[in-house]
Amino acid sequence: MNLEKTFIEIFKNAPEIKARAPGRVNLIGEHTDYNDGFVMPIAIHHEIVILACPRRDRLVRLHSVGFGQSSSFSLDKPIEKDPVHPWSNYERGVFSEYLKRGIVPGGADMLIYGNVPVGAGLSSSAAVEMATSQAVKGLNGLDLSGIDMIKLSQDAENKFVGMNCGIMDQFISCMGEKGKALFLDCRSLEYELIPFPSDTYTVVIMNTRVKRELTGTEYNERRGQCEEGVRLLGRKVRGIQALRDVEINDFNMNKAVLPEKVRMRCEHVIKENARVKAFVGALKDRDSERMGLLLTDSHKSLRDLYEVSCRELDILVDIAMAVKGVVGARMTGAGFGGCAIAVVEKGREKDLEEAVLKIYPEQTGIIPEIYISEPAQGAGIEKLK
Repeated sequence: MNLEKTFIEIFKNAPEIKARAPGRVNLIGEHTDYNDGFVMPIAIHHEIVILACPRRDRLVRLHSVGFGQSSSFSLDKPIEKDPVHPWSNYERGVFSEYLKRGIVPGGADMLIYGNVPVGAGLSSSAAVEMATSQAVKGLNGLDLSGIDMIKLSQDAENKFVGMNCGIMDQFISCMGEKGKALFLDCRSLEYELIPFPSDTYTVVIMNTRVKRELTGTEYNERRGQCEEGVRLLGRKVRGIQALRDVEINDFNMNKAVLPEKVRMRCEHVIKENARVKAFVGALKDRDSERMGLLLTDSHKSLRDLYEVSCRELDILVDIAMAVKGVVGARMTGAGFGGCAIAVVEKGREKDLEEAVLKIYPEQTGIIPEIYISEPAQGAGIEKLK
């Protein structure tokens, strides 16, 4: 598709900038980010692209190629959600957060295109937010750091869209680098880019094609359960601000004070943080056996303790683990559908793909989607004229 030609046809003007931001897949560290914990995502080759040009008035016009729809709003009025075109709420949220920060952008025409599967757990929403943040920065000549745009994009999703997500998705979409995984401390925002041995391993992403809708549902419920766990454990253990502060021994000594579901959620998060830190060393050492154990333990914990897996995700993981050359597999993303990942020995990807395409439809009646990705480059802006 010629996006510049499409832009001219719709807006009767030529685009001036191209902003892009990738989706992500999380190697390990699930539901730890909003508990001030540790994560290890990679940016993927699927991305959101926005072509844009400035307007002389205060109108923002959006057109989504994927949805084949347009939506517009004025910057002179309080920005509200669009119930008819909910896809536009992510862009609207970004503009709203710019205004809240005292930054007054000009009007704009924006064409949005992407190949990040929606509802697959690959952070299409964060990619849209980050690409929009980049586009506004580029059109208005703003001096904003990556951290500024990460926090702004997260606030757009938390405060405008209403999805109480952590900071991981926006962070990796902005700061990811080609060929590297990102080990992130979600409290301090300190991070380390770790070379991913693409000569040895490939990441295979398996989409259940079970679409999830998390806003205001189970995701926020689990976040509340974690906060309740912090409150109750804080009566027994001093200095706890989030679950990342709880040592496993302290948890084991005091878990009797927690209701069953709260205890299960806390146990997953506390042990998942430990798994992420262990995975850093295993990846650096190229220790396939250790990596595999950590990945499969993560899936079991998400399935049994956090209860965010589903039948289709479990089937994909089981299929993957039966294929020779698969190091480890787990669900990835928030859960209730979406994707599972497998770390696979180089050259064995086709074996896994063939097994999934044969067995998964037999057991579910659903044709899955499979994507193969190495760590990709984070967000950026390009001038077109």
